[in-house]
Amino acid sequence: MGKVYIFDHPLIQHKLSLMRDVHTGAKEFRELLEEISMLMVYEVTRDLPTKEVEIETPLCKTKARHLSGKKVGIVPILRAGLGMVDGVAKLIPAARIGHIGLYRDPETLQPVEYYCKLPADSESRELLVLDPMLATGGSASAAITFLKQRNCKHIRLVNLIAAPEGIERVQKDHPDVNIYVAACDEKLNEHGYIVPGLGDAGDRLFGTK
Repeated sequence: MGKVYIFDHPLIQHKLSLMRDVHTGAKEFRELLEEISMLMVYEVTRDLPTKEVEIETPLCKTKARHLSGKKVGIVPILRAGLGMVDGVAKLIPAARIGHIGLYRDPETLQPVEYYCKLPADSESRELLVLDPMLATGGSASAAITFLKQRNCKHIRLVNLIAAPEGIERVQKDHPDVNIYVAACDEKLNEHGYIVPGLGDAGDRLFGTK
């Protein structure tokens, strides 16, 4: 079973509380999301392998550590996931970026893929799937399924806020995928929003309704 990691770092929790505030505008919301994403990916990548290399400092030659193993890919779920990309990419500038777009079929209520563009070597990369909110888990689970259908095997899900229902859904559908969140909130309301949450992340991010 995939593990769930909840980051309780004081800086993350402070910035998250500002994002939750209804009075925080779109500009500040975007900046905070980028900052939290950067802080989170620092922890998400803690177990990436390294190898010893020899370098030369201004004083002498010495041994140092470089990243080794699988390269990283960033895959935001459109559209709110876009707000997390820059923060992750600043720490991992060599990462390739793909995109997955989903919508919910009004009749079947099932997620439908309308766009998917991935790096050519995605199947060999460590993929970070980004979406601020893990509510019902339907979109995240579908996105991971679409990646697996393209032979991607190394997948991590990174969310800002999760509901217990969303975590349960992803763990049921994808027991091999670890989930990383800044907070696990109380529940979903009757409209599928996370409570207390922060509202619609996409609308607050882009100033839409």
